[in-house]
Amino acid sequence: MFQLQTHPIEELPLAGNAAEARARPVALVNMPFVSIYRPSLQLGLLRAIAERHGFRAATFHLNLDFAQQIGPKLYEQLVHHRGRMFGDWLFSPVAFAANAPDRDGDLLDRFGEEATLLLADLGVDRDALLDIRNREVPRYLDRMLERVDWSAFRVVGFTSTFQQNMAAFALAARLKERFPDLITLFGGANFEGDMGLALVEGVDCIDYAVIGEGDETFPAFLRAVADGDDPALAPGVASKATARETRQSRAPFRRLDELPLPDYEEYFTRAEELGLIPDMSRRLVYLPFESSRGCWWGQKHHCTFCGLNGGSMAYRSKSPALLREQLAELVKRYRSFMLEAVDNIADHDYFASFFPAIVADKSDYQFFYEVKSNLTRDKIRLLRDAGVKRIQPGVESLNSHVLKLMRKGVSAAQNINLLRWALYYGIDVGWNVIWGFPGETADDYREQLAAMKQLAHLQPPTGAGRIWMERFSPLFTERRNFPARYVRPEASYSYVYPSGVDLDRVAYFFEYELDGALAEEVYADTRDWVRAWQATWKQEMRPTLTYWSSPNFIQIDDLRDVETSGTYTFKGALADIYICCSDRPMTAAGVRESLRLSEPESEIAEALHEFANRGLMFHDGGQFLSLAIPATLGR
Repeated sequence: MFQLQTHPIEELPLAGNAAEARARPVALVNMPFVSIYRPSLQLGLLRAIAERHGFRAATFHLNLDFAQQIGPKLYEQLVHHRGRMFGDWLFSPVAFAANAPDRDGDLLDRFGEEATLLLADLGVDRDALLDIRNREVPRYLDRMLERVDWSAFRVVGFTSTFQQNMAAFALAARLKERFPDLITLFGGANFEGDMGLALVEGVDCIDYAVIGEGDETFPAFLRAVADGDDPALAPGVASKATARETRQSRAPFRRLDELPLPDYEEYFTRAEELGLIPDMSRRLVYLPFESSRGCWWGQKHHCTFCGLNGGSMAYRSKSPALLREQLAELVKRYRSFMLEAVDNIADHDYFASFFPAIVADKSDYQFFYEVKSNLTRDKIRLLRDAGVKRIQPGVESLNSHVLKLMRKGVSAAQNINLLRWALYYGIDVGWNVIWGFPGETADDYREQLAAMKQLAHLQPPTGAGRIWMERFSPLFTERRNFPARYVRPEASYSYVYPSGVDLDRVAYFFEYELDGALAEEVYADTRDWVRAWQATWKQEMRPTLTYWSSPNFIQIDDLRDVETSGTYTFKGALADIYICCSDRPMTAAGVRESLRLSEPESEIAEALHEFANRGLMFHDGGQFLSLAIPATLGR
């Protein structure tokens, strides 16, 4: 059924000194569970870095083979289900053999409700999932052991983020059993800080791990192996003998302009061989690229719930001109115009440099970017003109008090304004509502719910729920500021890792109860409304709130709710006031000054409050924002 293919090292292109490269080949491996619809930036970049330093390297996107074996749809559902560690759990018995903690599949009973939802999403029953675990996973690993001529490599490196650990450990364990002299190297987000050190100590198949960024550490490691030196002497490399002394690799790498273009050729070749991505569908694959690292906002005010950038918060970005050159080359090489920035946040200077240049180039790129949610209408229009089709702006609440507790540095009115103009300019927004922050009140959620019920015409959140406690987040690290009754590793870790692994150090997600937290029922109405909001957006006719304007006249068509739909008309100063509060939130004093009105500020404030009472404006701490969208799109 499946055609096995072996790729000996002789088939790989040489770089630098040929004899030296032959003696020191390295394999870079991407295991389940990450999406099959984008290549691994980590593999592509590390291969290019290795070859620049004279070491021949090969990448293997082995996640593609597992997706082809169990079916792409089922595989992708497992990728996107992160509530519990079901993906890692599937590979745990092979990774740890007799030491695996849950050989009988008790996890499915322990988290029965979530398991039921997972099975429904996957379209399989319990027996079918257990069959994947007990039969398909071992068969897959057997195939991967034979597919590649692993004896040709001196080092096999595994990248690991989210739920990739167990699959990587499972293959590494089999490789070490068959090839005892093979050196295994691990790195990636799952090996950040103490997590990586604990894994090196507790998992037998790990010889070395890069703790932190590997741009300089990885070639230093390869050089040490080639020269017969101890690789653990390279800064940021941990071994079982040195894990207790190892610290994060060098200071965060700042010279992003010096990094080579990632090499994605093997990904596309293999995806096409397996029939997962036909040649004509290349254009639908997102090409990951990196224009910055760290978070410029987090350097100032670390959002309380964010566990990203554990040891690399310092913000660094590529020069706009070089980035444009690299994107053009990526598109030319791989024939996809879909570009996915892996940045945690877009460089705010790019709005004056990179994005205008992309517009001037008249390129047909389609971007995904993470941005800060305080963007103005002009900046959102610029993103649209530059080809940004999807954004993740970090809209986590529509209540200004809660946002302040999060340290977000934005107001609810700014968040709503972003949702308005993103809708107007046709940009898809990925956002969530999260709750459970110390200091919030039941009134915060009553106010937010009242606001949400006026926003049915705007794109709903993809989810709503209590914040996760993540390692490296202030909620986890600042115990004095966020006292808790208990903090312990999320329960599913114990069904995946054996007893010899220190879960307190390995875990990224934690169960907790913060002092002074509100009861769960406080949020029930918000959760229910979000579900109803999502449902309305799945209907053929979505809710709308639209205004039509001409000089001194405005007509607002309110179709947010069929039972209360209607049309409002306003003339003269009232029309002007509504339009004035459309571009951005305004105060009564600001409206009076902008329109040069003679009426006293109190009368203007009264009119603004009346708009808000009718659900046509959002009132937020003295600022008012018109909620309707202009009828003529794209201006």
